[in-house]
Amino acid sequence: MSITTESGSGAIAADLAAFVHESPSSYHAAATARSRLLAAGFSELDERQSWELAAGGRYLVIRDGAILAWVMPEQPTAAPGFRVLGAHTDSPAFKLKPNPGFTAEGSLQVGVEIYGGPLLNSWLDRELRFAGRLVTSEGRTVLAQTPAIGRIPQLAIHLDRQVNEKLALDRQRHMQPVIGLENIAGPSAVLEVLAASAGVDAADVVGFDVVTIAAQAPDLFGIHDEFLASARLDNLSSVHAGVAALALIDPVGLREIPLLAAFDHEEVGSESRSGAAGPFLADVTERIVGSLGTDSSAGRSAGPSTRPAAGSREAFLQSMAKSICFSSDAGHGVHPNYPERHDPVNRPRLGGGPLLKINAQQRYSTDAVGTAAWARACATAGVRYQEFVSNNAMPCGSTIGPLTATRLGMTTVDVGIALWSMHSAREMCAASDVADLFRVAHAFFAGR
Repeated sequence: MSITTESGSGAIAADLAAFVHESPSSYHAAATARSRLLAAGFSELDERQSWELAAGGRYLVIRDGAILAWVMPEQPTAAPGFRVLGAHTDSPAFKLKPNPGFTAEGSLQVGVEIYGGPLLNSWLDRELRFAGRLVTSEGRTVLAQTPAIGRIPQLAIHLDRQVNEKLALDRQRHMQPVIGLENIAGPSAVLEVLAASAGVDAADVVGFDVVTIAAQAPDLFGIHDEFLASARLDNLSSVHAGVAALALIDPVGLREIPLLAAFDHEEVGSESRSGAAGPFLADVTERIVGSLGTDSSAGRSAGPSTRPAAGSREAFLQSMAKSICFSSDAGHGVHPNYPERHDPVNRPRLGGGPLLKINAQQRYSTDAVGTAAWARACATAGVRYQEFVSNNAMPCGSTIGPLTATRLGMTTVDVGIALWSMHSAREMCAASDVADLFRVAHAFFAGR
């Protein structure tokens, strides 16, 4: 589906639903973003090769389950600022362990490890798929996914009469999916199904990064289809907004470089080569500045305002000082059944517009300067926004925002859409908020 800033909320939310459905793992999410951007005229770069970036060009680069994409201005300066929309491609799930197949009481099960902080009970009694990447003995990497073959069955109430008063789930004993009967399927069955889906021989697979996903497709619901129920809204809602918005950006008239940075591994701390705590964004932005060539005006005496030589370290540092990042990740809308868990004054609601996320301990990186930039982008897009701050009695999560600000020194502000059921196997949001975030992302990228 092709969407524009003039598309209705339902159409934009439906496009997000399609994006999520096509992106069962972080590796698939990066591939889905790649496919959509290539269709919009972007060119893919290889980190192992030299880059020659043309004025007005559109580019992307993938590192494992992360993707960065940007548009070059038609007349770039020696030290351009960047307008970065940061997001993450991963979501809480269960990750396949080595030697995953085992049997218990006549059933074939697979061993999984907790990835991130999933709401465990939400994964019970749901049909599950498995998705991720496989690597063969020759070093070939392929994406793979199964149909609905798994389920974590809940214990019947007859065998636990206290379950409605207190549900205690042991992560090792109670959260291992069943995928078959041992007299029908063997212990390598899950890898065989994954390999077959990717067109490789299971015997050749020597490495894999595979997670569980809920099989049910995303869907609009509510009296007027005002809600979207889906897995992985945290944080494919932001990845989708960034991809859709960047695809519409015209390089003509750009003064800064709009860049989407969708990282992996946020749910487990971001400390990886493709995570926000790693070097990916710094590597790419430095290469972009370095590609601008020699500035003919460099070295001319102009007092303390002498322009840096294009491509120099000085040019890169000046670029970072001019840059701003909207760290876009999902936040919490006030829950109507648990209103006391939220701040008594700042009470963002689903359908009330995207969130500006604030925390005194810098768990979110928002400050007054970033707030003003966010307010301008929202005003340009004709979108209202809401402030989110945690109840002082509740711990506050964090995002890639503080990591980006710390690593690169650019002004960073934390934003995102409001969810209910965050980290559930099936989260929900308002369709209008999905559309509003996309429109703000477009205004931000366009530099308006």
